[in-house]
Amino acid sequence: MTEIPRDTAPTAGWMEGREHLLPIRIYYEDTDFTGVVYHGNYLRYFERGRSDFLRVTGVAHSALLDQAAAFTVVKMTLDFRRPARIDDALLVRTTLDGARGPRLFFNQKIYRSSELLCVAGVEAACIDMTGRPRKPTVELTAALAPLIG
Repeated sequence: MTEIPRDTAPTAGWMEGREHLLPIRIYYEDTDFTGVVYHGNYLRYFERGRSDFLRVTGVAHSALLDQAAAFTVVKMTLDFRRPARIDDALLVRTTLDGARGPRLFFNQKIYRSSELLCVAGVEAACIDMTGRPRKPTVELTAALAPLIG
């Protein structure tokens, strides 16, 4: 099997201070018949932003599963400001604004250049494999502590 060269591997984005940035390209499959992004796809972009936020901070979902932990979204608010369109280059910006017990509170925004398109407030909970709330792992708590705003 051929290994993907590091400089061509898919990006997980990068951190600027305590904010994670993830570039997203809009493809035909993301849009409706008018070329506008289908509203449900914003949830996917925000999910990728949160997942890669964790990945870049050293917390892989596969490692959480090895410790019988996962995340579930328990609350999300969305504010659609402007539509994204086919071929747009977007930037998903994610910050961790708080943590309390098993819950993490994220603020996410999607931009096209400097234009704000959508804002999300996300409350996620750390759960065990039966779906019950559990404390985040020690590794997760240590990795995220300096990033909480």
